[in-house]
Amino acid sequence: MSLRTLMQAGSSKANDLFVRLSDTSEGAVKTREKLFTELKAELELHADLEEEHLFPLLRKNPETRGLVVEAIKDNKDLRARLAEIDALPKNDEAFIPRLTELQKAFRQHSRDDKKELLPAVQRALGAEQTQEVAGKMEASLAEIEQARQEEAEERRAKARQEREQAELEAEAAARQQQEEQAAKLRTRDAARRVADATVVPLEVAAGASRKVAQLVTSAPAIAKAPAASPARASGSALTDMFLWPWAGAMQGLQAGRPAQPSAPRAAASQEEVIPLGEEVLEVTKRTENRGTARVRRYVVETEVEEQVTLQSERVVVERRRPVSDEVTGEILTEMTVEVVETAEVPVVNKRARLREEIVVRTERTQHVETVKETVRRDEVEIRQPGKKPAARERAGS
Repeated sequence: MSLRTLMQAGSSKANDLFVRLSDTSEGAVKTREKLFTELKAELELHADLEEEHLFPLLRKNPETRGLVVEAIKDNKDLRARLAEIDALPKNDEAFIPRLTELQKAFRQHSRDDKKELLPAVQRALGAEQTQEVAGKMEASLAEIEQARQEEAEERRAKARQEREQAELEAEAAARQQQEEQAAKLRTRDAARRVADATVVPLEVAAGASRKVAQLVTSAPAIAKAPAASPARASGSALTDMFLWPWAGAMQGLQAGRPAQPSAPRAAASQEEVIPLGEEVLEVTKRTENRGTARVRRYVVETEVEEQVTLQSERVVVERRRPVSDEVTGEILTEMTVEVVETAEVPVVNKRARLREEIVVRTERTQHVETVKETVRRDEVEIRQPGKKPAARERAGS
């Protein structure tokens, strides 16, 4: 790549950034900051390459030493304008006017390079040395571009790592919340089972208390009745009536099922308690996988075209008759005039920009679902001698 092509490529990229910045509004602060950062880096890179590779060689030539002084002065003024605009808030009213002034100064600098600096470089250095300088500048550009790509990739990797870490933390928090809810449900179920298990012994104890009260009430009648051993009979009846319901209930609890009454026993004024129970419907929740949504990014290639206006300068040699035959300059000596022909060529650069963002997230909704299930309960049917069978009664009625 020639020296002219390199310098024109930098100017074209900077001009494109100037246009894009001028089209932004005051509300697009983030966009202005990003574009101005790119513009500042491009202009400073342009000046650094000139000062590092080009100016040291031009200082050695007396013919181009004055051009170097002017070019360094222009670069210093350019950096001062950049620092001034960089210190401004990007939504300030003076941002666009200052940017326009900077653009005019850069265009003048580019015209000076094209019309004065580049022809002077070609005359002073020669084609071989000019190409060598262009190669060094191109290598520096490649190194800087590689460093920029690595830095951008590092930023993307860091952002991706932070995003994945946030997703993992969110999943862990959701999982912990589900575990806490499940633990609360298990604790509530265990407490309900303990409460249900204590109801039966309490009912049995209440029945035993009623039997003891009936026994005390009927004690005078029992005392009048003939018995071979009154103390033993009354003690046996009292023991049977008080301990038998408790023994049946505890045997049922140990077997893991409601206590079942044992076979009827013939005893005077005997009372039996039949516990009645029912099942209660309890509905809990669990999370299950309903499928995975996958979004894949891939690259497609599309041919595009862009029109660019190119300028060229060619040498025109013509002969004409003088207006008068009076000699106005030196004649009859050897003289050589060199005029450089120039032509602009298109320089193609591709720049990656953000076109669109795809946001993938989950949305949580709630709905009420009716759960139907069959539960069981105990009912009792009462049959008494001499009476019609009564209707079935529910537990708790």
